[in-house]
Amino acid sequence: MQTHAAIAPAHLIETSGELLDLVRSTTPLVHCITNAVVTNFTANALLAIGAAPAMVDLVGEAGPFATVASGLLVNLGTPQPEQRAAAREAVAGARQAGTPWVLDPVAIGALPIRTELAHDLAELRPAAIRGNASEILALAGVGAGGRGVDAADETDAAAEPAAALARRTGAVVAVSGPVDLVTDGAATVRLANGDALLTRVTGGGCALGAVVAAFLGAARGTGAGALEAVVAAHLAYTVAAERAADGAAGPGSFAVRFLDALTAVEASELRALARVSIGAPLGAAA
Repeated sequence: MQTHAAIAPAHLIETSGELLDLVRSTTPLVHCITNAVVTNFTANALLAIGAAPAMVDLVGEAGPFATVASGLLVNLGTPQPEQRAAAREAVAGARQAGTPWVLDPVAIGALPIRTELAHDLAELRPAAIRGNASEILALAGVGAGGRGVDAADETDAAAEPAAALARRTGAVVAVSGPVDLVTDGAATVRLANGDALLTRVTGGGCALGAVVAAFLGAARGTGAGALEAVVAAHLAYTVAAERAADGAAGPGSFAVRFLDALTAVEASELRALARVSIGAPLGAAA
C-alpha cells in the first residue's frame, strides 16, 4: 500500500490517461453479476469505454467464467437466490484465478438479505468496493443505509469509515457523490468532476462499478495499483459525464450523449479537466 505522501494528483491524472488508453487497446472482458434494472445500460457503458461485457450469473457457469475474465463486478441490486449463489461462486473463482473483483453493495442497511451477503463478500478480499455514502457507512458498520438506492448521508461523512473499511478488507473503497471519494485506507483522493444528471439515469452508479472492474482488469501486470485504477475509472467516467451534460436537454438525451462521450473521451481531456485532490483520512498511518 502506498502512503499518501507517495501519490500526487499529477501522477494519478497521468496514470488515468494511460489506463484509459490501455482499456481501449486490450478490451478487458468484464464479468458482470448485476441487477436486472441496469443490465443493458451497464453493458453499453462497458462497450462504449472499450471493454467487453459478459452477464454470466448462472450457478455452474459463474465460477468458471470468473477465472477467465479480466475483471468481475458483483452488484447486489436485485439479489435473487440463484444470483446470490452465483455471486459467491464467481468470487471464489476470481480469488482462485487472481481476477480483480468489485463489490457494489446496492441499498444495503435496512434490507437484511443483501446486507448479510454484502458483509460476507466484503471479507473475501475484493479489489474495490464502491457505493454511495449510506451504502458504505452501512457496510462499515456505522450506518443504517439510505432510502433504497438513494444516499441519505453526505460523502464526507463516510470518509473515515470508508478508510477504515479499506484497511480492514484490503479493498480500495470508492464513495460516490457530488465529489467522489476514493481511499485505500492510507490515501484519500477526491474527484470533483461529473454532473448531477448522472443521478437522473437508472444505472449511472451501477455501470460505474463495471467500468471500475474494466480498469482493474486492464491494470493487471502493469505498475499501476488498485487505487490508481479506481481513480482512473472514476475520472474517465465523470469527465465523460461533463461532456455529455453540455447541451443535454435532460436525462433522456444525457443518457444517449453519455455513451457517446464514454467512447470519445481521451487522455488529453482527463489531463485538461481533472479536478483531483489528495490527503490522508483521520486515523490513517503516515
